[in-house]
Parts: sequence; structure tokens; C-alpha cells
Amino acid sequence: MAKNEHDNIFVITFRDHKDGHAVTLKAKKVTDSSLGLSFVAISDFVFDSESLVVNPAEEDLKRRFASVKTLHLSIYSILSIEEVGRGHKGLSFAHDKSKLLVLPGATRSPKDT
Repeated sequence: MAKNEHDNIFVITFRDHKDGHAVTLKAKKVTDSSLGLSFVAISDFVFDSESLVVNPAEEDLKRRFASVKTLHLSIYSILSIEEVGRGHKGLSFAHDKSKLLVLPGATRSPKDT
């Protein structure tokens, strides 16, 4: 394998069957599943262990998948699979409002008053 292939990881976002929330995992391997055509096998999970800040969501995933050798996901539950470099921090947008918190009753702008 080329050095370039060792540095890449996959960022898999899928809908969890337990609660319907979107879950994002990082893994080194994504292949066809032995379960059939409508499944994808994900293995060699990657968790950020070098960060000084503890991410509770990632720690929960680490515990949840600690004993999982391979995760077989239905193609219908997968939202996206990205192949990125190991140092990839994710997409960022100049005017990202995905984490914007709107308080109840605060929907009117100052111009409306």
C-alpha cells in the first residue's frame, strides 16, 4: 500500500437504529459486508485519544464499540461516508448556523418592534 492510503480514514455518518439520531464514526476500513448486498462492513475504529479535551460523545462511542470487531450497517441507514486525511478536522463554513441556539420568544428581530 502507498503511504497515502495509510494516512486516510473514513468518516461514516449513519442513523442509529436505537434512537434515530445521527452517529459519526471514524474507521480505517470500509468494505462490502459478508451479510449481503445491502450491507457495508466497517472495522478498525479510530477514536481521538491525543486530545487534551474530553469529548463525552466520543467517549460514549468508544465504550459502545469497544468489543465490536466489525459493524455491519444497512446501506439505508448510512447518511454519508467520507474518505479524509488523518488530520482532517471536518468541514467548516464561514456562516455556519448549525449550532445556533434559538430561544423561545426570541424569533422577532429588533426591526419588528
